[in-house]
Amino acid sequence: MREAVHFGAGNIGRGFIGLLLSKSGFKVNFVDIDQGLIDYLNSNKRYFVVEKQGEKQKEVLVEGLEAINFYDEEKIVEKIVKADIITTSVGPKVLEKISEIIGKGILKRAERKDIPINVIACENLIRASSHLKEYILKDLDKKDREKVNNVAGFPDAAVDRIVPPQGRDYSKVIVEPYFEWIVERPGFKGDVPEVTGMTLVDDLEPYIERKIFILNTGHAVCAYLGFLKGYKTIRESLKDGEIYNTVVGAMNESAYYLSKKYGLTGLEEYIKKTLERFNNPAIDDSVERVGREPIRKLSHNERLVYPAKEAIDLGLKPENLAKGIAAALLFDCESDSEALKLKQMIEKNGLEYVIYYVLGLSRDDGDLINLILENYNYLLNIKK
Repeated sequence: MREAVHFGAGNIGRGFIGLLLSKSGFKVNFVDIDQGLIDYLNSNKRYFVVEKQGEKQKEVLVEGLEAINFYDEEKIVEKIVKADIITTSVGPKVLEKISEIIGKGILKRAERKDIPINVIACENLIRASSHLKEYILKDLDKKDREKVNNVAGFPDAAVDRIVPPQGRDYSKVIVEPYFEWIVERPGFKGDVPEVTGMTLVDDLEPYIERKIFILNTGHAVCAYLGFLKGYKTIRESLKDGEIYNTVVGAMNESAYYLSKKYGLTGLEEYIKKTLERFNNPAIDDSVERVGREPIRKLSHNERLVYPAKEAIDLGLKPENLAKGIAAALLFDCESDSEALKLKQMIEKNGLEYVIYYVLGLSRDDGDLINLILENYNYLLNIKK
């Protein structure tokens, strides 16, 4: 049986990537730090993925697996030596933390055999596999860098499946039926492993940007505006006509940019499908969870600022994206440390400082800055 090593046995790990690997005939070796989850998986060797759309649901059994504690370095290295594929779903901030052990495993593999291994980081981050490769290589000497480059491929991927927050029931994961796992073919080393549900493309960039700048953009705009008006969930927020129109408008502004840059078609249908997914009552998400980490989400290459800048460069006035950016600047959720840090930065250094040093804008971006300021002042008056 083929084997996979997957870092991150959370809801995405088990409910998305682990599920597809298992369906494809891999024994999945999950690596995680949650000892309770690890013990459960090792004792039961199975769990269920529950795909829910409204009142309808379908249960899928996942079995034939193993779980390993992240601190069991020796065992992880041995698994990597034998593996046919390595995947991750740990979150962008954790990629660097897992890079050292993955590097050790690849180097040990290079000593024992020259069969290539491919590492796919399935994260909500543009070119996550490339970032992971950089983390692995940065502290290696020239000889070890060559070993890693000779034996390991790092194909970039775009992943999309909404998995709502849920309790600590290790026996199941609730997900939406829809998913996309798109992987860039040229990044593979050696043979491309056959994985059910994995779509190969020659150029990933349009698909990454479509997901980040339409789905993630719409999700974020909805969350930040919903939070300001006192709503608790995405679905509740979308029932507000003003928020709904702004969310659709922001996605359309991003779609305009994407259609001009890549010639992408079908974006209207993609937006329609995305809104249907947001409105799935079985997958209702909280505005606080979707809006968390606003400093990261406000950076210049992320889901709000980047498409707004690109739209302006194409002659479009991104009113809705600017409103989403302004709402993010007002996201002072007490349970999110980054939101509180952002609030403190604005209070201490002023809004102009944050616009320049967090959003990465400059005086050359005067039109966008003015739009953001206009919307910021307007939203201050409706904040609850």
